[in-house]
Formats: sequence, structure tokens, C-alpha cells
Amino acid sequence: MKSVILSIGDELVLGQTVDSNSAWLSARLAEKGIATLYHQTLADDQAMIARAIRDAVRQARIVLITGGLGPTADDLTRQALAEAMNVSLIVHEESLRQIEQFFASRQRPMPDTNRVQALCPEGAAPLPNANGTAPGIRTAIGDACVYVMPGVPREMTAMYDTCVEPDILQYAGGRQVILTAKINTFGLGESGVAELLGDLMDRGRNPKVGTTVSQGVVAARIRSEFTNPSVASRELNDTIAQVADRLGAIVFGRDEDTLQESLVDLLQKKGLTVTTAESCTGGLVAKMITDVPGASAVFPGGWVVYDNDLKIDELGVNAQTLTAHGVVSEPVVREMATRALERSGADVALAISGIAGPTGGTPDKPVGTVWIALAHHLPSPPLPEDSEESFGDAAADAESIHDDDDDDETSGAISGVTSGGTSGGTSGVTSGGDHPLQIQALQFHFPGDREVVRDRTAKCALQLLRLLLMGQPLSLIRWSVTPGTPAPGSSTS
Repeated sequence: MKSVILSIGDELVLGQTVDSNSAWLSARLAEKGIATLYHQTLADDQAMIARAIRDAVRQARIVLITGGLGPTADDLTRQALAEAMNVSLIVHEESLRQIEQFFASRQRPMPDTNRVQALCPEGAAPLPNANGTAPGIRTAIGDACVYVMPGVPREMTAMYDTCVEPDILQYAGGRQVILTAKINTFGLGESGVAELLGDLMDRGRNPKVGTTVSQGVVAARIRSEFTNPSVASRELNDTIAQVADRLGAIVFGRDEDTLQESLVDLLQKKGLTVTTAESCTGGLVAKMITDVPGASAVFPGGWVVYDNDLKIDELGVNAQTLTAHGVVSEPVVREMATRALERSGADVALAISGIAGPTGGTPDKPVGTVWIALAHHLPSPPLPEDSEESFGDAAADAESIHDDDDDDETSGAISGVTSGGTSGGTSGVTSGGDHPLQIQALQFHFPGDREVVRDRTAKCALQLLRLLLMGQPLSLIRWSVTPGTPAPGSSTS
């Protein structure tokens, strides 16, 4: 069974309000095995809304409409629905009494304009609204059931739960089960992730696998649609395992998991702490880490050293290094990481220096040039078996996927990797100690404006530390490297 969702309101079309209703409704329908063909956002124009309703009922068995049920002259959904049905609007007396009681219970006089909310297309039925003055509407047009709900999210969700969903389930009868999951990655562009997924993305496959990108995070979306719930769950879990296996260490979590949550969890499991020394990101890495509850156990604090004098006075960076190489350079970021490690007593230090723009770039160091360094005294024993990341059971926590990721593929390029001491191997690390100092420094070139450069830099830093702790090569972050081109090499200094 298919559905269409229409969202009504000038404020939505103009971008003044974000349409969260459609995403919520799509997810709820998917949970019940009902696929959404499309969302359509419409201005407060009666003729336009009526045409959209006629189009929708020809294509879907269920049409959900939100918004345009208010008492003002620009609330035209009930009039448009009556036009689409080719009937008149009539006053529903019980709805009018409920609206009057709503105002009376609040000891307020009812404005005469609210009487219009009691109008209902002839042959349709009102849906009670326990949280506001606008009744919803239920009707049938041809083979389609049409439900109109208020645009206010709190009123809409309550009406859907109490009135609309039970009615839909009765109407839908036998239906398919749709289970979904999302596997989140960072470090490759969307095309690179798609190449690794290969035949898993074949359009005729069930479960279906697709990709979306938002703010540099590329997600593999999985949709399992079967009539048998057990089969849907089994097939979803099997595909999750295949996706995770093909994408490897760049996977950091599922569904709504974030990079910082994944990193903090990994640090906690390994009993390690991290400190930061940031220049162009202005404390963004520290903020992302401390956004995670319990981060105080793994993050004692850090430095924001925008000015060169602070780099010298607070961190102890050599003034001659700054003069000889410039602030955005490998020697400076290596010193920042080393001094932060020494002064904090943490197990690992992350240091960042770059040019976020829009000014400050040069031909040799254009805007988007960033150096990131990690300094540590960590050993490299084998990764304990119980520390491998898991993505859980799909039947327990599968969530619907929304196609509202709004970023095009955003990528950067690594142009250099150097390491001091022993270069990283392929085994994880679990604790600090009296081991030789190791420093890995990497240069990136990020396209985009200031906000994008800072965001990608911070996420790269978090992912680099994850890879280090997992014993994985830092060169797994290979944005914009042409397929077939060797990954950037590493050298021991």
C-alpha cells in the first residue's frame, strides 16, 4: 500500500518553518509497512491544494495532509478538500460545541473567526482535537482515504496516534513489514562508499541499500520489506553485517549515532584520555567531545590557541618554529600536540592548525589547508576480542530512514602523512604507559566555506583518533583520492 503526504502553508514554502511533520509521518507509516511515494509542500492557495489532492488520490490509497486548518483567511485546506470532493462545506455542530468548550475551559471568549474551524466537507467526518481548536477531517475520494490534520506538530502527532493510525491499520488489512537501518561512515565520499558496497546497491535487491550524505557523514541506508516480520528482521541484520564488513573501520555507528559518541565510548572502553590543542577550529573538537554525557571521564580539557603568542605562552610552542614554518605547518602542529600531551597528562593529544577562510589563504596554503597531529605514548598490543564494535539487532531498534539529507558529496584530500617514532600498525591500543613518543601528522585540503572547513576538520580529527585507537591506518580517510590511486604513504622520522 502506498501513501502521499501533503504539507500546507506559506511559511513552509518560504523556508520560515521546517516541515518536520512529513518526516515523522513517513517514519510512522513505514513502521506499519506503508511506503510513502512522495512529500509535497504547498502554499496557501486553494486551487493549488485542490489539484494536489486530486493528483494524490489517483496515485495512493492513503493521503495525509497537515496544515491549513486554522481560523484565519489564509487557512484554506478544508475549502480545497471540499473543492476536490466537489461538495459544499457544512457546519458540524458537535465540533462547534467542542471549540466553544475549549475557549470556555480557559475562561476566554471565542473569537467569531474560530467558527470556520467547525466547517467540514459534506460527507466527510471530523477528527477530534484534544490539544487545540482545529478538528481534523477524514474522508474518502475514490479508492483513497484522506486524512487532514493540524500543522502544529503536537496536535498532529496526538491526532495521528489516537484517530488516524488505528483507522489506517483497519483499512490497510494485510500489509508488508518494512524495517530500516542506517550505517554511518566518515572518511570517504559518497561515490567511494558506493564503490565499496558494489552489488549490495543493485536496485532489484531486497533489502535495498542506498547512500545519502549530510555534513560529510555518508550513510548506507538499508530497507528490508517482506510480508513476514521474522524474514524482514533476518534479512536486515544480514545486510547490516555485509555493509559493515565491506566498509570496515570508517563505519562509526548506526542510525543516530555520532562520531563523538563513538569516540567517547571507545576511549571509555580502553580506559584512555584525550586532550586537544585547537587553532582554526576554535574549540569545536572539544565541544563535540563534551557534548557526550560522561565525557569528563575521558577528556580532562584542552586549549584554544588562536593567537601565536598563546601558542608560545600557553602550550610552549617554539617561537622559532612559528617564524620558520608558519602557523599552518607540520612542525607547528607536531609541537602543539607534543606540548599538549606533556602539559595535560592525557594519553593522547589532538592538535589542529589551518586556514578556515574566507581570508588568509596563499598560493602555497590556500583556504581549506589544515594540519592535524596526534601525539601519544600508546603501545600496540592485539585488539581484545570483546572490543570490536557492534551494530546491534535490527529487530530491536530499526528506525525509518528519511531522504532529507541535504548535502552534496563533500570531500577533501590528504596531501601528506608523516609519523614520528613507531608508525601505526593494524592492531588496537588499550592503555597508555611508558612507551616512546609517537606523532602522526596529516595535511588536508577541504573545499567549502568557513563553516564547512571547520566542521570537516573537527570530524576528521575525531575519526583519526578512532582509527588510531582501533589500530587502523590513518590513510583510510581518503577523500577525493581517485580510485586506483595509492593511499598517501607514511614515513618514520
